[in-house]
Amino acid sequence: MGGSASLIPRDLLGRVPGADVPEQAGDLAANPFQHRICHVFSTSETGDDSMSFEDFLDMLSVFSDSATSDIKSHYAFRIFDFDEDGILDRKDLEQLVNCLTGQGEESRLSSAEMEQLIQNILEESDIDKDGTINLSEFQHVVSRSPDFASSFKIVL
Repeated sequence: MGGSASLIPRDLLGRVPGADVPEQAGDLAANPFQHRICHVFSTSETGDDSMSFEDFLDMLSVFSDSATSDIKSHYAFRIFDFDEDGILDRKDLEQLVNCLTGQGEESRLSSAEMEQLIQNILEESDIDKDGTINLSEFQHVVSRSPDFASSFKIVL
């Protein structure tokens, strides 16, 4: 691993291509959400997920031990909101589960298993019973998980 010392701007704008960031950021290379993380923290106006040094520092700050659970849960929600519509719907939850279980045929859940898991998630999390999870509902669920804040981190 290169570590943060090798995070050197690759172009005149001082940005590192999004695809190159995980290899520079320790644990991020093994994170199944690495591309979503880079996307959420990138301030690139071109949508290429490239990151400035400031973007990288913001990311490390959120994933640090000193970040509050509220900040961590806010960014976790954004990372899991694949279509960026402000809610976690069935499609987002399916993508989230697929990232966690892997994309291979042997690890992919059957349609019935996926449906049951999503139904269980919604039963636990969807307080207003609208079929989606909003940020407030997500933060409520996360607040009941004592390990969330300590596990939502990146080690360089």
